[in-house]
Amino acid sequence: MLVYPQLTTGALSQFPIQKRWRQRTVVNTAADGSAIKLADPSGALTEWQLQYAGLSDGELAALQQFFAAAEGTLNGFTFLDPAGNLFAWSDDLENAVWSLGSFLAKTGGVADPTGGNNAWLLTNSGTGAQSITQTLAAPGGYVFCLSAWVQAAAATTVTMLIGANRSTQPVQTGWNRMAFTGSGAASSASIVLGLELPAGAAINVYGLQAEPQGAPSKYKASTTGGVYEAARLRDDALTFTTENVNNHSATVNILYASHL
Repeated sequence: MLVYPQLTTGALSQFPIQKRWRQRTVVNTAADGSAIKLADPSGALTEWQLQYAGLSDGELAALQQFFAAAEGTLNGFTFLDPAGNLFAWSDDLENAVWSLGSFLAKTGGVADPTGGNNAWLLTNSGTGAQSITQTLAAPGGYVFCLSAWVQAAAATTVTMLIGANRSTQPVQTGWNRMAFTGSGAASSASIVLGLELPAGAAINVYGLQAEPQGAPSKYKASTTGGVYEAARLRDDALTFTTENVNNHSATVNILYASHL
């Protein structure tokens, strides 16, 4: 699996990031001049422009090797959106993309910390730990940041999961955002992320988010998720500027279209 590389810091890109989403409308013009317009979701195009400065020799070499492996615009690759939430359906824990333990019940419509009603009550009625997770088609060796808002009627704990790595954190009676950074198995082509509740726990959860970086950004609700398995480079060559010793700048343009 060809995957767009992260920097040595664990970040996938630097600021500023430009992201554009273009939609296509099909227009059928009749002989009398009237027209019928229909949305064409399959024709949507997402584009990113990633600008890099201060790249080390090693980071530049990784980008050059990636361009060579992709053969410019020829081959598709997996790209993790640095400006999005990797989880699909982050506000809908009923969706089939989420895997729940057999004794973990969920109730939607709970008041969330932003003033809405998009939080969920998760209740573990079992005698052992129960989890809610999502499997991403992303490289296990990447650096990921998992974050979520949590709150409970009585103080308890919850464990954040990134592959085989675990971080147990306190849950208070007031809303608090927690985060955990880690990686999975370097040889794995997928990774499981989520939360694990101890036996008997009842916790309100909002804003589950996974990102390909070392720290959380502002929560971004998602539906399709931020893993693009057939992205392509827009350009056939990587153009870069050497500013100084071990100091380079470059711009990379990436696009994704489901119909390609």
